[in-house]
Amino acid sequence: MRLTHGIHLAYCTNIHRGEDWAETFAGLERHTLAVRARVSPDRPYAIGLRLSDQASRELAEPATLRSFRDWLDRHDAYVFTINGFPYGRFHGQRVKEQVYRPDWSRPERLDYTRRLFGILAELLPPGLSGSVSTVPVSYKAFDNTPEERRRSMAHLWECVEFLDELSARTGHDLHLGLEPEPLCTLETTAECVSYFEELRGLRPGDHRIDRRLGVNYDCCHLAIEYEHPQEALARLRGAGIRLSKIHLSNALSVRPTPEMRASLRAFAEDIYFHQVVERRSDGGLIRHADLQDALATPERDPSAGSSPAEWRIHFHIPLHAPPQDGFGTTADHLTGVLDAIRSDPGLCQHFEMETYTWEVMPAGLKRRDVVDQLVEEYAWTLARLAERGFQPEG
Repeated sequence: MRLTHGIHLAYCTNIHRGEDWAETFAGLERHTLAVRARVSPDRPYAIGLRLSDQASRELAEPATLRSFRDWLDRHDAYVFTINGFPYGRFHGQRVKEQVYRPDWSRPERLDYTRRLFGILAELLPPGLSGSVSTVPVSYKAFDNTPEERRRSMAHLWECVEFLDELSARTGHDLHLGLEPEPLCTLETTAECVSYFEELRGLRPGDHRIDRRLGVNYDCCHLAIEYEHPQEALARLRGAGIRLSKIHLSNALSVRPTPEMRASLRAFAEDIYFHQVVERRSDGGLIRHADLQDALATPERDPSAGSSPAEWRIHFHIPLHAPPQDGFGTTADHLTGVLDAIRSDPGLCQHFEMETYTWEVMPAGLKRRDVVDQLVEEYAWTLARLAERGFQPEG
């Protein structure tokens, strides 16, 4: 939906299954329209679309794309952003590190991303900018070679060139957002700044990169890294890096007591990665590739020095979920980001709620069905935005 100050808000449809276009479209008809009827029945409704590679190939067919445009018009709906992070299957079977493949060293990632932007340019209403979010270059454990790093940068520059030409031809402001995530090539804002400096150094004075490539700021991911939201956003802004999109998302925050470790086993599932960043009492950080790895570490004697003070866990939980039974959240990071936007509304215009873990969420966090959850997330988010002066328009 459209909000004051030119902001657009949607939920990301990666919460629903959709590995081909037929399944993706069925989710839109079954779930998205039901959410729309309850949160924005009388205003234009924004959709944050997730398309796999297969779905994008099928939707790119001219007749299929025309049919979808007609559907959007009939329902007074519009697409302003696409999640182009997961390339392949995203539900129902092991994803883990496969979500980063192909990475930006592979031509398949470039071709897929260009296809997504071609679709988006056809769907965008006149005068609206369009964003696609993507993997944070690669995953560090892939141990990419210098040649693969060079290819990744070359492919990103090719994408910048493509987006600048497509933007000029269509009149849309199109931009790609690299999404920092724990244990990936880009996981902190400092690493983003260094990477963008290296990219710019390949073509000094070519400012197209500042318009067409930026960062998709996922509140869950950056909170896990213990970044302060105002400082993180100021670091990106000071480096001239565009804030392409903001993912409104929550992580788990816990003290790893024996009782809490036992409770966390309900979150240690086999589909998605749940990276853990542990902050010790001395301020040091220890990274664990997955929750199972963190749980396998020996419990430390609290009387010993440098005992663990906190675990932050990459498990997207509902925005409206209150802290309970020892489970905390990183909602303060998310609201800190919104505070920064209140101070500078032009910082970012694309906002997307992204709690994709519905199918694997422990029963205690599920509230009736997925439509109810999404409606409650909208209510929570719109209330936090209203507190900061942002209201629905249109």
